[in-house]
Amino acid sequence: MTRFYRRQQHNFREAGFRNHNNIKEEQLAEYKEAFSLFDKDGDGCITTHELGTVMRSLGQCPTEAELQDMINEVDADGNGTIEFSEFLVMMTKKKQDVCGELREAFKVFDKNGDGNISSEELRQVMHNLGEHLTDEEISEMIREADKDGDGQVNYEEFVHMMMNK
Repeated sequence: MTRFYRRQQHNFREAGFRNHNNIKEEQLAEYKEAFSLFDKDGDGCITTHELGTVMRSLGQCPTEAELQDMINEVDADGNGTIEFSEFLVMMTKKKQDVCGELREAFKVFDKNGDGNISSEELRQVMHNLGEHLTDEEISEMIREADKDGDGQVNYEEFVHMMMNK
């Protein structure tokens, strides 16, 4: 199994994805672990059957056609299965999508574009969402996210708060 992952990691690097997407070793280890949960027989490929088994264990009931569509979305070499290198591409793309969504969400709160969310900006957005919070509630929300103690929430603090709640 380790030899398989080293080969796939080498293939992934050769394809230019490793440096391009800055996958850290810790993240790579997490992706390997996730891949192995799907790859029930340990052959280095995720089949529609294996994907279906995992999805059903999570309470989903996809049809064979839906499972095949999921595989086809990721299956770059067209062999009908997902290899680890294809799984890495998929996971990296999903992570980039989440980062883009977080950036857009941050911009909604950062009304003046200074890179920080102030109490007033938070109050304004929450009011627009129909949430009428007290000064104390707004201050508490800022305090929970404000790791550097400057009284505002910067992008890194925003991401940390969103990903760890």
